Order: sequence, then structure tokens, then C-alpha cells
Amino acid sequence: MRNTLQPNKRTQAMEMPSVTAIVLTQDEELHLERCIQSLLPVVQRICVVDSGSTDETLEIARSLGAEVFENTWINHAAQFNWALDHCQMSTQWVLRLDADEYLETNLQSELTRRLSTLDADTHGVLLKRKYFFLGRWVRRGGMYPLFHLRLWRTGSARIEQRWMDEHAVLTSGSTIRFDGAFVDDNRHDLARWSQKHIGYATREAVQVLLEQLDVDDSQASAVRSNAQASKKRWIKQHMYNHLPVGTGPLLYVLYRLVPQLGILDGKQGIAFHLLQGFWYRLLVDLRRYELGHATAGLPTADEKIKALEESTGLKIRAFGCLDAAT
Repeated sequence: MRNTLQPNKRTQAMEMPSVTAIVLTQDEELHLERCIQSLLPVVQRICVVDSGSTDETLEIARSLGAEVFENTWINHAAQFNWALDHCQMSTQWVLRLDADEYLETNLQSELTRRLSTLDADTHGVLLKRKYFFLGRWVRRGGMYPLFHLRLWRTGSARIEQRWMDEHAVLTSGSTIRFDGAFVDDNRHDLARWSQKHIGYATREAVQVLLEQLDVDDSQASAVRSNAQASKKRWIKQHMYNHLPVGTGPLLYVLYRLVPQLGILDGKQGIAFHLLQGFWYRLLVDLRRYELGHATAGLPTADEKIKALEESTGLKIRAFGCLDAAT
């Protein structure tokens, strides 16, 4: 039987940062308690937006004081933007955190200490992510420090309309970097990790094919608020995606292991670089080839999109990135 932790004692709301945390969930009973416990000391509201959990996710959320919302799943971008529109944001700031992530104590302290002192023109905060794999922090191979826009003034950002690699993009103001970190540590076994990345590969392949069809203009925003992410996307779109099948993954994993010193990350880290830097990237390449070959003979973008929907089960037409084509 699950040993439920009790919520941390929280300071009075007026003494806490004016932040609403949004956490997307689907069957996250393994991670959600840890995530919420890390948020309790530093946010006024926690909104859990669920898409059909069948485990104890919703019970855990409610028992720890989170507000629960439910919405049908399309993809991460659509779900988070739905949350921004329907969770009635009343705080000054919004924080984006996945269920398998949590805030470290140094970031908790920094949020409490610094957030209220930021200039009025500072609309976004870039936070450092620490990635763990099989219990080990993967700190080399280009994995750390990676900065993500996860905190912004309410109304100042939206999530890009993309099927994969979606970022928050500021609509106004500037950003600042905090020193504290949040941790990405998925506790599921390798079989679950692999299955999740198979789904990611399909979504990323679809994203690339939609861009090639000129029906998705989301790349134009190119995460303006994050130069680090913008550079990586430019390289992927203008160089990596044009390499022969399999060449990009091989060059990429070698770059991570040798120049970026991933070889020093221990056996867990090396396994991660091989899986995420080569196996996953090769899977994306092959899915792009497979789906591209299946749609190559179709005369119109509309017919190709229908074929992609039938092949992948993704609700492409229900997603706003096709607005530019209609």
C-alpha cells in the first residue's frame, strides 16, 4: 500500500511567490507525489491537468492540495495551452513542470528570494535541468547545463504549436537565468522508457514532414526567448535533417561521447548517450523515411496529412499548427 506523504507546511500565501504551477499527467502515480512536494513550499497554486489516468494519479493530486482539471489529450503543446486558457490564472507567474520532474532545494530558495525582485521588463526565467538515467546524473555529452524557459509572467508566453520539441515562447519582455536546477528523473523501467521514445520518434518524424509540406510555420518562432534552444533547432532544421538516413545519429552520438565527454558519464551515462543520442535519433530517421515513403505518391498536402493521421493515429487536424494551411 502506498505510503502517502503529508503536504509540507506552507507559509502564508502572501509570503510565497505568486506562482501557479501546471503539471500535465496521465498515469503518473509513481512520480506525482515527489513533484508536488517540491512545489508546495514555493507556489500558491498547483494545477494538475489530467488526460484519462486510470491509476491513483488524481487521488494523489487531490490529497496533496492540487486542483485537478481534465482534458482530452492531443499532444503536450495543445494540453498545456489548454491549461493556460482554462485554469483561471490569478497569480503573477506560471511555472511549467512535468510530473517526473521536481525542484531542487537551491531552486526553491532562489524562487523565494529572487522572484519578487525582478525588473518589470523581465517576463521569463530560464531554469537549469538535470537529467537522471538509471539513477545517475548525466552531466556531460551536452546534457548539462541546458536552460529551459519554465517560468514566465502570466499572459507572457505560449507553448509552440509543435508535435515534438515544443518550447515556451515569450510574447513580450526579456529573460533571466536562475542558478538553481530542476531534476528530470523518470523512475519507470527501461521498457517503459523505450516505449515512450518510440512514440516520441513518431511525433518528431511527423513534425519534420509537416515542415517539409509547408503547413507548419511554428519553426518561425524558433524559441526566440532561448538562444541555446534556438541554435540547436537551426542546426537540426538546416543541417541534420538533410543528412542521409543513419548518418546524423552516428555523427551525433560520437560528438556527444568524445568532444562533449559523454564517455566519462559512467556506464549509465554511456548507455543513455547510446540510446538517446543514437538509437532514438536513428528511429526518428527511419520513421521519417517510412512515413515519407508512404505519402510520397500523394498529390496534395491534404491527402498526405490524412495518410499521416491514418499511419500514426495522431490527431493532426485537431492541432492548431495547420491553421496556416487553411
